[in-house]
Amino acid sequence: MPFTTEIQPGVHQETPKATRGFVLNHSMLRVKDPQVALDFYTGVMGMRLLRKLDFPEMRFSLYFLAKLEGETAPEDVGERTAWTFSQRSILELTHNWGTESDPDFRYHDGNAQPQGFGHICFAVPDLDAAVAWFDEKGVTFVKRPDQGKMKDVAFIKDPDGYWIEIVQPDKLTALGL
Repeated sequence: MPFTTEIQPGVHQETPKATRGFVLNHSMLRVKDPQVALDFYTGVMGMRLLRKLDFPEMRFSLYFLAKLEGETAPEDVGERTAWTFSQRSILELTHNWGTESDPDFRYHDGNAQPQGFGHICFAVPDLDAAVAWFDEKGVTFVKRPDQGKMKDVAFIKDPDGYWIEIVQPDKLTALGL
């Protein structure tokens, strides 16, 4: 029988029919300065900006980013917007206008007390090469792969202090065993 789900308390073994076709499209992070955040996510993490949406009446902008490896988004803005909202693994950066001008402004990163949100994660083909790249770019590490009890897992910080887990999937086969 093919694998469908691990069995744990609270887990439904059957997918509700009403949820067929549901896709986790994006996760959102609030950013202080979009130029700094976009530089990091496009220049360090290699993501592409798919769409920017401005909401002047509410004074905020949304930036939708993704890793596009060999695929292209539609040129037409309306079609690209619909395409963006049909994808998987999108990162939405939300910028509330004016935060970039306030030197004391900070968002809670979720890992300081009281803890809440934890991190996002990128899988990489070569963890050592990724660590070298992050070092070259001056990225701040929370944890390097050889530190702590959980080996072969790194955590870095983005410009707003959010944690990003970095893993090489084939090095994790014994994780949690």
